Amino acid sequence: RMQQQALSAMVAWVRLDTAIQGFNQTLRKEFGITGLQLAVLRILGERPSLPLAALRKSLVMHPATLGQSIDELRTMGLCTVSRDSHDKQARVVAITEAGKALMERAPMAGPVRLRAMDHDPARLERLKAAFDDAVEMFGLSEHVPRKTGGR
Repeated sequence: RMQQQALSAMVAWVRLDTAIQGFNQTLRKEFGITGLQLAVLRILGERPSLPLAALRKSLVMHPATLGQSIDELRTMGLCTVSRDSHDKQARVVAITEAGKALMERAPMAGPVRLRAMDHDPARLERLKAAFDDAVEMFGLSEHVPRKTGGR
């Protein structure tokens, strides 16, 4: 019985992973951006501008990965990056009109949908627990980036 449950859990994971890859391929083909870049645009679309450090916190990812994505968005004219007037070391990111237009056309899918749609809180708790379990049960705990201090 346990083997059957393990197999159906694996099938469900493959289904999720395949769907995410398909979504990312669609975004690349139709909009020229990645799922991560769309998530960045959606977060930027919620406010006029955002310090890069705050964006990094809301996306929980490696600074280099985020930096590269933002550089590509800036090159495509979908966001701007400027120095913070109060803190010259800090950078502020803002969505452009072109970025807003792309965001409006792009499908609302992936993890960012959790922020944008109303969901049953109990269901969100189960989803969080399942993802936490997945990290542990897949043996990936040691690969989760540690939270670091500083910027």
